[in-house]
Amino acid sequence: MSSATSKTNPGNFFEDFALGQVIEHATPRTVTEGDRALYGALYPTRFALPSSAEFAASVGLRPAPVEELIAFHIAFGKTVPDVSLNAVANLGYAELRFHEPIVPGDTLATRSEVIGLKQNSNGKSGVVYVRSTATNQRGEVALEWARWVMVHKRDVDAPAPETVLPQLAPALAVTDLVVPKGLDFTDYDFAAAGEPHRFDDYTVGEKIDHVDGVTLTDPEHMMATRLWQNTAKVHFNTEARPDGRRLVYGGHIISMARALSFNGLANAQLIAAINAGAHTSPAFAGDTVYAWSEVLEKAETTAPGVGALRLRLVATRGRDESMTLRGEDGKYAEGVLLDLDYWVFIPR
Repeated sequence: MSSATSKTNPGNFFEDFALGQVIEHATPRTVTEGDRALYGALYPTRFALPSSAEFAASVGLRPAPVEELIAFHIAFGKTVPDVSLNAVANLGYAELRFHEPIVPGDTLATRSEVIGLKQNSNGKSGVVYVRSTATNQRGEVALEWARWVMVHKRDVDAPAPETVLPQLAPALAVTDLVVPKGLDFTDYDFAAAGEPHRFDDYTVGEKIDHVDGVTLTDPEHMMATRLWQNTAKVHFNTEARPDGRRLVYGGHIISMARALSFNGLANAQLIAAINAGAHTSPAFAGDTVYAWSEVLEKAETTAPGVGALRLRLVATRGRDESMTLRGEDGKYAEGVLLDLDYWVFIPR
């Protein structure tokens, strides 16, 4: 008679992954208006398009989509039990594209393929690279992305796999972006959106200090992580880390920084893609998060009245009015938590 423990899932360790392995993740998750409401309760988001059904309809999107990062968190959370349950830390993202606006009633299911492996020199862990795809109930791709995560080994004596590092694009071109069907910013209501700044008001190289800060708490980041059904032990269990602290889910920092960026980028209404992302330092309850942005690139789209900005969004522990990303040694400056390179759509 088998023991009860054989029915539980301990999660995959580094040596359980193989190049080309495909994982179908349980369980599909239906997006609801409750997700929209809870997202607004957790993050100080004020973007008009996901906040107002009338505003969304006025720019050609009906029904009103939820924040793009809601879809990302849900799809990402599906991958955790199979990819990063035994993670040391999530390290970065690349080539993330949103293909379809997500609206309440959509059901997302996610699958991943292992595209790279590299054991760490200490022999106790390794980095797993996966490409994940989330599809909706119609079988359409809603979003796709690559990420890499450091995962513990079960057995330090297990042989190291052949090192394979995937070739990932440093950034997506504007022609790779998917403009939502019907999006039209020609009659954009700047007063309702909250700021007058449009595409032509931003210049490449410009930096924007978003000014506001939010102090992290354990109850809030744990609630957010549960909302997205992310089960990684390091976010909940004080026994999962030697220091006994609960690590804040990196996606929580992304959403917090994105929400803070409203002040100065209120018209960056839709995230089109994430080119690259790095969680450069761990965050914990008690840290106060601030954010600043840098304009990296500007491009036109074929949609009426719609331009695209490529932005760097930086989250910091404590406010850095100098907006310094790296020191003279080339390393990230003290206090930098997140370095996110992404595309947004903005009215021209």
